[in-house]
Amino acid sequence: MNTETTTDTTTETTGPAAPLAGVRVIDMGQYIAGPGAAMVLAELGAEVIKIEPIAGDQARHIGRYGESMIRAYSRGKRSIALDLKSEAGRAVAWRLIEGSDVLIQNLRPGAVEALGFGPEPVRERFPKLIYLSISGFGSRGPSSARPGYDVAAQAESGLMSVTGEPDRLPQKVGVPVIDAAAGHLGAQAVLAALYGRTRTGRGETLRTSLLEVALHLQATTWCDYLGGAPEPTRIGDGQPNNAPAAEVVPTRDGHIVLSAYADEHWARFCRVVGREALADDPRFRSNALRVRHRAELRAVLRECLSAFTSEECVALLSRNQIVVGAVRSYRQVLDSEDVQASGMLVDAVAADGSRYPSLALPYSLGDAPRARPRAASACGADTDEVLGALGFGAQEIAQLRRDGAVA
Repeated sequence: MNTETTTDTTTETTGPAAPLAGVRVIDMGQYIAGPGAAMVLAELGAEVIKIEPIAGDQARHIGRYGESMIRAYSRGKRSIALDLKSEAGRAVAWRLIEGSDVLIQNLRPGAVEALGFGPEPVRERFPKLIYLSISGFGSRGPSSARPGYDVAAQAESGLMSVTGEPDRLPQKVGVPVIDAAAGHLGAQAVLAALYGRTRTGRGETLRTSLLEVALHLQATTWCDYLGGAPEPTRIGDGQPNNAPAAEVVPTRDGHIVLSAYADEHWARFCRVVGREALADDPRFRSNALRVRHRAELRAVLRECLSAFTSEECVALLSRNQIVVGAVRSYRQVLDSEDVQASGMLVDAVAADGSRYPSLALPYSLGDAPRARPRAASACGADTDEVLGALGFGAQEIAQLRRDGAVA
């Protein structure tokens, strides 16, 4: 833990909901993966300082979606804008790192090293520091110098090869799921290292990549393939070895997805929809037969459910312990009573009292309320405050600004 006195501007909760109170994190990341890992730690009570270049995180320059990245993944932090190519800017960064516990970066390969803040020189100077690097393709293989975005990891991990319809182009997942998962898994590694440091007194250098995260998210399919299964392919909805499993079925007003591939569940489904004879149909008597006759099975599912609304299907099948979900739009999700009750919808609050809706971490800590995060700062908005806490006087700050070292 750092020993400097700092101002708590992370969340509005303390105690059990802020287990990382007293931990300082330096976020030198861009876009989602690095900032996402730092955001998780901020939500858990850490003080997070986002070091941005003078022009700001690149996400600030790609339009509305980039601004949404900032709102989602840079909340709970203070922002200081530094020119790390200047001697004065680097000196400020070193003073920040000196009082910190964790540094997180996901800059393009070689960029942080060129600035002098790679893991080796930083941890040589501060061996108790935990240093997390998130790259596109890892640090050991021939692609280590390649820039990597979420979609490239989806492509090169095999994920796109199994996503989409069999007679159409491979598809990416609809959201940057690899970037987001890298943030959470990176934070998990940091938490493990923080715990380890309490026993050893030493920090750690942590490395992960979007490629490794993308492989990890496909663990079941990869283990099946490594165990001798055929090469997985795109099949659209459904699962290759089970039926009905993850089947998308049209309803009177939309679609549902359902799974009832265990023989007991299939028999129960047949009873619920008043088609008990289907359980003994020679095409559907076992999971293997249902997989073999998937096209006929899907036709039967449509016959059984197309007269119901999606909500009627959910109510009917759920109360009979059959896994089902309505395919909802974002608007419908927002109106969902389950989502409303979850506490996931929170307001990020700015210092002036303004706020914007956001999503909390997907878990709770005991009975503590969800943290109300600090809204994402504008680039460099907290520069004077952060410098003041480091001991810089007003004249020194003004000189740094005149020199272009800070903004």
